[in-house]
Amino acid sequence: MKKGRDVLLKAAQTYGTPVYVYEQTVIEAQCQKLRRHFPNVAFHYAMKANSNPVILKVIRKQGIGAEAVSLGELALAKKTGFKATETSFTCASLTEDELSSAAASGARVHLDSLTQLETWGRRALGREVSVRLNQGIGAGHHAHVITGGPHSKFGITLEDIPEALRIADTYGLAITGIQQHIGSNVLDAKVFLTSVRVLLKTAQRFPDLSHIDFGGGLGIPYAPGENQLDLKRVGKEFKILTSAFRKSIGRQVSFAMEPGRFIVAESGSLLVSVVDLKKTSAHLFAGVNSGFNQLIRHAMYGSYHSIENLMRTRGTKVSVSIAGNVCESGDLFAVDRPMIRPEIGDILAIRNAGAYGFSMASTFNMHALPRELLVSGSGQLKDISFNPTEYAR
Repeated sequence: MKKGRDVLLKAAQTYGTPVYVYEQTVIEAQCQKLRRHFPNVAFHYAMKANSNPVILKVIRKQGIGAEAVSLGELALAKKTGFKATETSFTCASLTEDELSSAAASGARVHLDSLTQLETWGRRALGREVSVRLNQGIGAGHHAHVITGGPHSKFGITLEDIPEALRIADTYGLAITGIQQHIGSNVLDAKVFLTSVRVLLKTAQRFPDLSHIDFGGGLGIPYAPGENQLDLKRVGKEFKILTSAFRKSIGRQVSFAMEPGRFIVAESGSLLVSVVDLKKTSAHLFAGVNSGFNQLIRHAMYGSYHSIENLMRTRGTKVSVSIAGNVCESGDLFAVDRPMIRPEIGDILAIRNAGAYGFSMASTFNMHALPRELLVSGSGQLKDISFNPTEYAR
């Protein structure tokens, strides 16, 4: 359950704004949902959603592994306690040295292209390999986060599977794993289950297969009217499909998923202060002391985040555009949003900001990165601010 106004106001008053506040109990509850509905699946948390080390440790304690997409994330996963056997790695456009380093880490590496597969074989990086497939199925809340289909840069197409098998045979490799990722924030159970069926069908083409990774994409509702993903239905049908697949091939195969947003998005709020009010012929702008350099989702994807005024529960509702402090016209958190008219000094909570918020933040316009706080189950606040540049490569 999301924390009330008091703890958020305390966070803003104690630490100032802008500040990210995450709720530990929400993260733990989301992890437990996954483990309850998918009891025989190994989960690897997509670190790109939120890579704060303290949050990574919370997730790891719930029995969830890590999924990394850079050498920096691999290094951070290791430092925060994830074993190599609990870690998977997938990334496009790697240099040969980066691919060699990923292989040396001991993580399960999902190769993204025929070029990577050929490099792996030529440099003798290991006999067993896993490949990421693009099966032509893409889904997500915006074109930029759809990671399957003909316009996606990711994965080996189904048409290229024969060539992948030929390369593997040339270098004496065994393709023991396949992986897919159709996109981000999928809320339609039917879409996700279709991707599962197709991947299981494709799996029949790999005689040495022992591991199937269905990727991430499990979503959460952001906007009014959006429904929760029916996790109970997905879990039930997933079990039926995978059990039938194991029976059909007559041997054990392990299954994995790579959720990110689902685990952390609803835990986070970005707290900002109203510092300016401006009326134009078209809009009432409420200027705040943050910008798309600290939460880029609306500017990049047109994403919706609910915004709550922590200091006012009553008042006249008006149409307000929440504007940031970055020198760009697209620096907005909401456009013409009905809300109680804010006043200068009010604290606003931008909700569902735990995923792809701080992890995509920058110092554009030379603004400092925001502070990060964690709220424990007892309501205690802890400063968990993190400098990601220590790990960036």
